[in-house]
Amino acid sequence: MLDALTLVTGVAALLLAAWCGWAAFRDQPTKDWHFIGMAVVTLLTLVQLVVGIVLLAQGEKPEQGTTIFVAYLLGAFACVPAAGFMSLAERTRWGSVTVAAGGVVLAVLEVRLYDIWGG
Repeated sequence: MLDALTLVTGVAALLLAAWCGWAAFRDQPTKDWHFIGMAVVTLLTLVQLVVGIVLLAQGEKPEQGTTIFVAYLLGAFACVPAAGFMSLAERTRWGSVTVAAGGVVLAVLEVRLYDIWGG
């Protein structure tokens, strides 16, 4: 797949996790600027989803199977928005912890996507 996009998405996810982790450390809930950061990371995962589907449509195959690749793409795409919605329900520091955890999970999913594709 596109290695640079996977790397950028993983790094952005870790930066979002660190940012929200810092907010949680300071006993702050997620704020509007955190949601802007989540939107940027989600946009990166949307681009990755589209690129992955286009590559599959062009006939390229991941090393470890198409089904698991598509499942990980969809999971990566849904990870940060799900954490964002959960943080809206918990307007305390734990909302920030939830988004930080979502960022870490997304970074791990990116590493796994790289492995599945054959990196």
